[in-house]
Amino acid sequence: MDYIKIRFGDELEQFDCDFEKTIQGMFRSMSPVFRLTQRSWRPQMDIYETPHEIVVLAEAAGVAKDDLEVEISSRAVKVSGDRPPAPKGENATYRLAEIQYGRFERMLFLPVPIDPEKASATFNNGFLTVRLAKKPRDRERVCKVPISEG
Repeated sequence: MDYIKIRFGDELEQFDCDFEKTIQGMFRSMSPVFRLTQRSWRPQMDIYETPHEIVVLAEAAGVAKDDLEVEISSRAVKVSGDRPPAPKGENATYRLAEIQYGRFERMLFLPVPIDPEKASATFNNGFLTVRLAKKPRDRERVCKVPISEG
């Protein structure tokens, strides 16, 4: 079984930086003037939910397991890593170059709270699978509140 580095915490580091990158990404799609200084790519991801867990599936072909990192809080998961460039052929002339290389980072906000201590991650055939156990919902308590004269 392969293990991926997982860090836990209530607050994920550099949230402001990630939020800024997200905003820049939205504007970059509208105008090429808005560009990040560092070239980055975004692996495709799926998120699905079962009654007991949330599963994140990330396509990360060409990324070594040791170059992947998963950070989890109770409401978000951050997947980051690095895909090194493929070796270029000697005296080669590219006719098509679509594969993106370099550092990537994705922050996903979860639809329900999860238990970070029960998270697991595996990497197989270029796919990272992160399993996040949902926190059990506490039974709602109804309390009567006495009303006093003000």
